[in-house]
Amino acid sequence: MQTRREKIAELIKKQDLTPSEIAKFLDISVKTVIEDLQHIALSKKYGKMLIMPARCRKCGYEFKPEIKLPKKCPRCKSQWIDEPRFMLED
Repeated sequence: MQTRREKIAELIKKQDLTPSEIAKFLDISVKTVIEDLQHIALSKKYGKMLIMPARCRKCGYEFKPEIKLPKKCPRCKSQWIDEPRFMLED
């Protein structure tokens, strides 16, 4: 039986996903996904995590590649933000 983190790792080894997409696949909260992604990123057993940063859809501002969900754009104050995407490589 796989742990929740192992399931997340398996999902993001196959394709890049947002925290919301992962939460839907596993029927868990986005907050839980973020916490698990932080742990997976620190653990060497899962491989190297690649982060495609969040981006503002209004002005194009690109956030730092972090494991968190930005609330609004620091440049234009828009809340129209594309979530970061996560993927694991061996």
